[in-house]
Amino acid sequence: MSNFGGMQNEIYNAGLQGILPDYPVDFATLEHRAHEALGPMLTNYVAGGCGDEHTQDTNASAFHHWGMVPRMMVDCSTRDLSIDLFGMKLPTPLFMAPIGLNGEATQDRHGDLAAARASAMTGVPFCVSTLSNDPMEQVFDACGDTPAFFQLYTPRNRELAESLIKRAEASGAKAIVVTLDTWLTGWRPRDLNASNFPQLRGKVMQNYFSDPVFRSMLDKPPEEDPKAAIMLFAAIFGQVLTWDDMAWFKSVTDLPIVLKGICHPDDARRAVDSGADAVYCSNHGGRQANGGIATIDLLEDVVKASGDKPVLFDSGVRSGTDAVKALALGATAVGVGRPYTYGLAIGGAAGAAWVLRCMLAEADLLMAVNGYPTLADVRSAGAKRTA
Repeated sequence: MSNFGGMQNEIYNAGLQGILPDYPVDFATLEHRAHEALGPMLTNYVAGGCGDEHTQDTNASAFHHWGMVPRMMVDCSTRDLSIDLFGMKLPTPLFMAPIGLNGEATQDRHGDLAAARASAMTGVPFCVSTLSNDPMEQVFDACGDTPAFFQLYTPRNRELAESLIKRAEASGAKAIVVTLDTWLTGWRPRDLNASNFPQLRGKVMQNYFSDPVFRSMLDKPPEEDPKAAIMLFAAIFGQVLTWDDMAWFKSVTDLPIVLKGICHPDDARRAVDSGADAVYCSNHGGRQANGGIATIDLLEDVVKASGDKPVLFDSGVRSGTDAVKALALGATAVGVGRPYTYGLAIGGAAGAAWVLRCMLAEADLLMAVNGYPTLADVRSAGAKRTA
């Protein structure tokens, strides 16, 4: 069992030598510094959401109306935050959610590799995005011994979709996470006002540009005619998926299939019935559709409908406390999104690893103080709606 909470002693002890943390431990300061580092255009894309961003904001604020009741006289001198997922024993319940512009977040524009190194440094699994500035093979390799997953934006060309899946499989991916809610892009005013869609400018395209099937569809390789490659990407991005497509996904890989974007219990039941190995409760961080309900408020019903299948969760997670609340409501594993990308922006791999360690430390200490030595105790206690 890891003593994640011991991080605070490291910080306090360093302070006795006059050494202050290089990076902030709270989200508000982290966000402010990251926006300065990213600049206006990247901040618009990474921090922005759909419409007036009400759903995005509510995703985060809704955690405040869930609370946990502490229990006393419990020996919590050691805590166990490990989970079982896809036959693996993982040391933490966190994972790094897929972020499609990680590659641009670091000064060297290799943020995907930096995120992978942060995963290797912390033991927090990374979900590698289809949208990347580096080929997935290099990104998976940079994860070291820490397991990683692959997030798939399913293209309209099945041969290309299968090629991406097979490449992830060969690279050591432990699951394929199929995003369901992004066959087209939601209305994002920040990007529209700036007339900026990064992919159309050739950013985070390396998984396509390096793919043999994609390259075979071009008259000239992307290095010689990037505009044609970008236009091909735009033409084939975003297959509309239905439940009938699950049979195809199951036929092309033996890896666990995770369906990302499930918010309704009926969809969770249908996912399980169609062969999904896990359900991923998410509204894409409020980036794809406005006017929705905070995902944390939908989680309990999705968990109940998913039976014994694991439920992954993200959207609005800003702290270790948020993560514990999601676990209390039944999530098997909790995805961290914008916070670690902000860490990449201010400190590369070290910055992202710092953010993840801070969240784990906060979660660990919360469990200790509240009298929950294990995640089973957290789930048994549950969380209560306070408003």
